Amino acid sequence: MPDPWWMDAVPARPRKVEGGIQINSTRGKVARTWWSGRFIAVLESIGVGGRMARGRNYARAGQIISLDVSAGSAVAQVQGTRPRPYKVRIGIPTLGKAEWAAVAQALAEDASYTAALLNGEMPRDIEAVFEAAGFALFPASDRDLSMDCTCPDVQVPCKHLAAVFYVLAERFDADPFEILALRGRDRETLLDDLRARRAAADTVHSTETPALADVLDSFFTMGPQAAEADLLSRPQTPSDALLDQLPTFAITVRGERVAELLRPAYQALGE
Repeated sequence: MPDPWWMDAVPARPRKVEGGIQINSTRGKVARTWWSGRFIAVLESIGVGGRMARGRNYARAGQIISLDVSAGSAVAQVQGTRPRPYKVRIGIPTLGKAEWAAVAQALAEDASYTAALLNGEMPRDIEAVFEAAGFALFPASDRDLSMDCTCPDVQVPCKHLAAVFYVLAERFDADPFEILALRGRDRETLLDDLRARRAAADTVHSTETPALADVLDSFFTMGPQAAEADLLSRPQTPSDALLDQLPTFAITVRGERVAELLRPAYQALGE
C-alpha cells in the first residue's frame, strides 16, 4: 500500500534530534536475544511495505525523543518531518495480582528459574510456565496489542510505531525485566516475591527433614518391626545339633559322654 498523498507535501527526511534515543544495531536484524525476537516478530508479521525499514532507520538515527515503559504501556515521543513530535503509545494487557501470584509460584518451584532471573536472564522455557498458568508472556498477534500514533498515516503500524518497537526490542536485549514490566510486574517486586516463596519452601522442607546431627543417637536403632524380622530370620536349627554329629568318644568323664558334658554350653550360646 503506497503512502498517503499528503505525505508528499512534507520533507522526506525527518528533523534531526540532538541526544535522541537510538539503537546500537547499524544493520541487519535488531533483536539479539530470543525474548526480544519474540516481541519484534509480532511487529514484523503485521508490518506493511517500507514502513518497517523506515522505522528501523528512525530508531538508528535517534529520532525518539523520550520513551517511558510502565505496566501495560510504552509511551514515546518521536520526531518526524514536522516541527511537532508525534506521540506514540503501545499498549499490552497486564496480568492481575492473582495471575502474577500463580506465575510466581510456578517460577519459585523450580530453582533454575529463580537463579536465571536473579542473574538477569530470561529462562528459555519461561513461556511454558506462563502458558501452564493460563497466560501468555509475549503478544501472539496484533490483537494482543493496542497501537496509536498522532501522525497522519492511517496505516498501523506506521514508521514511528515501528521505531519504538525496535528501540523496545534492544532494551529487552539488555534487560528482559522490561518485558515483565509491560505485563505488570517490575524487577524488584518479582524478585522479592520469588525470594520470599523460595525461603518459605526451604523453611517447610527443613522442618519436615531433621538434621542428621539431631538423630544420630537413634539413626541406627532398629524399630520393633526390624527386631521382629530379625528374630524370624534367625536359623531354626538347635544350637547343640552339632554335638549329635560328633563320633562317640572311647573315653568318658566321670561316667558322662563328652558330648553331653558340652551340651549345656552350646545351648547357652544359642540363647
